[in-house]
Amino acid sequence: MNFREKYNNYEELRKNEREGTDYQILFRRGSSGISVMAPHGGGIEPGTSEIADRVAGDEHTFYSFEGLKERGSFDLHITSKFFDEPVGISIAGNSRTIVAIHGCKEKESIVYIGGRDTGLKAKIRSALAEAGFGIKENASYPGMDPLNICNRSRFQRGVQLEISMALRRFMFHNLSRTKRINTTAIFDKFVVALRQALSDPR
Repeated sequence: MNFREKYNNYEELRKNEREGTDYQILFRRGSSGISVMAPHGGGIEPGTSEIADRVAGDEHTFYSFEGLKERGSFDLHITSKFFDEPVGISIAGNSRTIVAIHGCKEKESIVYIGGRDTGLKAKIRSALAEAGFGIKENASYPGMDPLNICNRSRFQRGVQLEISMALRRFMFHNLSRTKRINTTAIFDKFVVALRQALSDPR
């Protein structure tokens, strides 16, 4: 377990936190076979739920595990390779591929891409770069572990996107819980580019 994590897995979290008060699980089924997931949504990695929701739209499956606490939502962060919330695991296992939306703390406006779905990674990298976003791989965010939630699809592959805090601040007028509904043109541009990449993933 990462030394920063309070919980090793969902069962530990469930026994100590209150669903509906401290956290919630949101999902919406799509028909494309692609799932867009925010396993550290809400206040855990602010902005990731909203991005995942809009990217999923009506055709892709959407899932988010959201921290609801006014303070301390990062306590609900379960490392991606240990993330085992049952609804999320079921959705992942029924997906053709997965795009997991995460947030990292970097001050540079950038997206780090990882995961085992090399074909979809190439499409996403191209689409985001063409839209003007900085995107690269980083050894700190490889997303290559087979147990990583992004790779728990039927074919054991997916894509992990780590969106820096700097870029998320450009996407929202304010990242606070009540004001994340107010997005910017940068948010829209990112969503359009990523949806374009998902429109023909194979």
